[in-house]
Amino acid sequence: MSVSVMGRVRQFVHDTISELHKCTWPGRKELLESTILVLIAIAVLSSFVAVVDLVIVRLLELITI
Repeated sequence: MSVSVMGRVRQFVHDTISELHKCTWPGRKELLESTILVLIAIAVLSSFVAVVDLVIVRLLELITI
């Protein structure tokens, strides 16, 4: 039983490494551009959420006072 499990694990690792060699990995420039784009998107989205949160808080203050 353990031999077949180890054989399957070995085959899985071999297949995984084989598939990773088929991948095309981004270059340094493309990776940097993607990272900057993600950081900008996060900043815009978090700003939007902060503004919406502030508006909702102000509206609730007007309603409860």
